[in-house]
Amino acid sequence: MYGAEIEWIAVDWGTSNLRAWIIGADGAVLQRLTSDKGMSQLQRNEFEPTLTSLVQPFIKGERRVPVIVCGMAGARQGWVEAPYETAPCTPPGIGTALPLSIRSAPLEVRILPGVKQDSPADVMRGEETQIAGILAADPRFDGVICLPGTHTKWVQISAGEIVSFRTFMTGELFALLSRQSVLRHSVGGDGWDGDAFLAAVRDGMARPQALASSLFGLRAESLISDLAPDAARARLSGLLIGAELQAARPYWLGQDVRLVGAESLCRQYAEALSAEGLSVSVAGAEDMTLAGLAAARRALEEMQA
Repeated sequence: MYGAEIEWIAVDWGTSNLRAWIIGADGAVLQRLTSDKGMSQLQRNEFEPTLTSLVQPFIKGERRVPVIVCGMAGARQGWVEAPYETAPCTPPGIGTALPLSIRSAPLEVRILPGVKQDSPADVMRGEETQIAGILAADPRFDGVICLPGTHTKWVQISAGEIVSFRTFMTGELFALLSRQSVLRHSVGGDGWDGDAFLAAVRDGMARPQALASSLFGLRAESLISDLAPDAARARLSGLLIGAELQAARPYWLGQDVRLVGAESLCRQYAEALSAEGLSVSVAGAEDMTLAGLAAARRALEEMQA
């Protein structure tokens, strides 16, 4: 079925997971594919067989199918290093993508580069494709994009360029503290207390220098005052996001912010920013990744026309 209809394949290769979309001639997604074979799970010589085994059932005939890849496949520890573009720059497109020769399947693979910033030193891989997706839909967008996640990015966009950006390890810190620190005894479960979250955001913004002490206070309150796990979990997130917002204030102050990411995490950031009086809009991470990869595909068609 898909062999007759498949036009190209979009791939987002993350650190922990691999996602691929089989795209038809009309641009519709024919199939969504996922694998836990992220970059961190693979040796360099394992990338090609991992990709081909995932998409092979949908490849029919001899036509070489274009595959456009973003994310960690282009990292130094990935399939092959796709050198960074340097900000300020437009989101890297197909013109700077790294082509790969594939022997095990009729595929034409191109890996999109990431973006680096020399001072202060910073890098991104994958987020630039989501930014390209936003600009494909709204070429005149001028403002700030926040991409919450394991490593949250704050990005200034002007005249179609990534002007500057900063990364915060907020999501990774939350994961480490909630799973591997003493706080794991206090923040169990997946409950949530919205009021406690917003109060902690305010605290984290007002006293970022006291973050380490405030974090241990969560453990102390759970022992002395039976602080509920729902409230402790929400406060842990709020303290970390509050400290991040204080540090990222030059990016968001007085701006309309576009959030791109997972729905639940974007909701937390939206609540925190709205409490500061900001106008916030949200776009889904998958939608923007696909939009950015589709823009690269259209550019490839134009190059080959």
